[in-house]
Amino acid sequence: MTRRFEFVAGNSAKYWEIATTGREVRVRFGRLGTSGQVQTKSFISDAAATRHAQQRVDRKSTRLNSSHT
Repeated sequence: MTRRFEFVAGNSAKYWEIATTGREVRVRFGRLGTSGQVQTKSFISDAAATRHAQQRVDRKSTRLNSSHT
């Protein structure tokens, strides 16, 4: 699973991306046009990694929706 969010407003242009590969979750974020920063976290099982990634996506979606209303 890979999800990417981009935000562009005024002088701000950034992205946030999350990907799962087996038991590993990788979050990458930064300004558009850069390689950004990467954070990697390992979990006990594939299911735990997927659950964590989905929770992060839900949180990010909630924040984006609440800031644009």
